[in-house]
Amino acid sequence: MSQYAHPEVLVDTQWLENHLKDPNVRIIEVDMSPEPYKDVHIPGAVFWNIFTDLLLPNLSINLDAKSFEKLMSRSGITNDTMVIAYGSYPGTGAWIFWLLKVFGHENVRVLNGGYQKWNSENRPVATELSTFPPVEYSAKAPDASLRVLHEEVQASIERSDRVLLDVRTLKEYTGEYFFDRSPTETERAGHIPGAVHIEHLLTLNEDGTFKSFNELQNLYNSKGITFDKEVFPYCAIGGRSGYTWFVLKYLLGYPNVRNYDGSWNEWSRLPQVEIQRYS
Repeated sequence: MSQYAHPEVLVDTQWLENHLKDPNVRIIEVDMSPEPYKDVHIPGAVFWNIFTDLLLPNLSINLDAKSFEKLMSRSGITNDTMVIAYGSYPGTGAWIFWLLKVFGHENVRVLNGGYQKWNSENRPVATELSTFPPVEYSAKAPDASLRVLHEEVQASIERSDRVLLDVRTLKEYTGEYFFDRSPTETERAGHIPGAVHIEHLLTLNEDGTFKSFNELQNLYNSKGITFDKEVFPYCAIGGRSGYTWFVLKYLLGYPNVRNYDGSWNEWSRLPQVEIQRYS
């Protein structure tokens, strides 16, 4: 991990096992359903539900500071707590890293390999639900420097100094799928004109860990996503693109990356914006 621009933002499974009882460490598991967590999870991990804890009913990310304070408080997280994030879906932990940084939480790390690697190594697991007494938490206003809004995305189309990076699946990019299924008559599928496509999963090894610095650099450079460009990743709802923001900014050290967290959920519903698709 020492090759990365900021290797300190990752912890490996051995480190986490050694710190399971550290009172200043809080482990967060994030998923779309609580059922896997209820079956088995890393000891001490608190569960966050993507749909009820992190998203609004319209599927945009909840960036209300008061809501975030309540979530952190009931999770037993103070402003000084070290948060270790992971999920059953690859890349979830890095999205949570972005979200916590948006609200100014400094002490956050990503579990390299997530639950996939933890489980494959037969490390300790628990079935009892983890709960902690509520604590005081104070969130900062959302950091606008970590986000890009749709007006600037639209203005960036065909600019040579900026890259719109679509990190969804190929079926989403081509317009065959709207999120995880075929689009209905009222849903607009495809991609932002000129967007480069690199699926976020291409950044991971088979065991769920991040690929090496050189492998990641070659992946992005091969598509013209170079260090000197300003990069705006997007996906369906801002999660996979938040993950890609983490990879580019913290693992590769790209200086100018902002997450378009509105992503396709917003873009596809905007009137009078262009959409490309392949038949």
